[in-house]
Amino acid sequence: MQIHEKARWIWWTPLLLSLLVTYPLPSQALEKYGRALPPIGEIGEEGVAKPEPQAQHWLRGYLLTAGFVHNPTFAARPDNTGLVGMRHMVHLETDLYKQYLQFYTDQNFFSDRTNGWIELSEWDGTYAFTGSLGQWGWRLQYERDAPLDSSGIKQVYADTLVTYAFQNANQVDWWRERFPNQNLTAYAGAGWLFHNESYFARPDNTGRALFRYVAHADLDLYRNLVVLFADMHFLTDRKSNNAVSPTELDWILGLAFRWGNAELSVYHERDLPLDRSGLVQQYTALQLRYAFEWVRHSAASSSR
Repeated sequence: MQIHEKARWIWWTPLLLSLLVTYPLPSQALEKYGRALPPIGEIGEEGVAKPEPQAQHWLRGYLLTAGFVHNPTFAARPDNTGLVGMRHMVHLETDLYKQYLQFYTDQNFFSDRTNGWIELSEWDGTYAFTGSLGQWGWRLQYERDAPLDSSGIKQVYADTLVTYAFQNANQVDWWRERFPNQNLTAYAGAGWLFHNESYFARPDNTGRALFRYVAHADLDLYRNLVVLFADMHFLTDRKSNNAVSPTELDWILGLAFRWGNAELSVYHERDLPLDRSGLVQQYTALQLRYAFEWVRHSAASSSR
């Protein structure tokens, strides 16, 4: 790693970790590349502990679109060609058995700004089972990332992830007295890519990922209408001498503004190697997200 990269890593690590170690959250979303999606209500909570549901959700999810307003290096295809211009995504999930078992899918599409911004260049499909017990959450996921406008590398893996959501800050008396309209929430966890055909361990597409470590925090600045969020995502290389030592860090820092079921956020992501010098992928995006849900009404409730 180059000296200036080490300096930035040393500077950012305490800042991000300070958001992660105090009072994490019982319901958070970690989108697969570490692009944090703070939940609107209970929407988008993948593999993380959730509170006991108040109603049976037949289907819920969100739609989002994002423009990469500044993108010097974030690639538009799995083979690291092109530069992302736009991102479009649909997330759908349904309860199979209360909070203990759900199914979700993410369908992510990217366009290449060097090819006109509109034509799609990559499709990432994710399918997973997830659930929670108390403050523990789990996920079993399959993902396939493939180019759309050309032939090339496909990144395919299956993994499992376990997370722990810590106590909300607004449940602590001294916090509630001093910050009645704010909250600090977070979770952390670890996962195992037990099947990995071609999912890489560094941004320059070297190595093959084995383990992942994740952490996420939301700082509610005002009544869940303005939220500062931070995310850290580490990968290890099964081909390295130390398979548990991180070889890649993806971090993100963003600010979200919410009204109703909609959210506008701006965030910056930086993916960098940790065990050597190499390609650093980074961008800044402006994103609009809209959440929706359909609730299953029981016969008893509908007869009232």
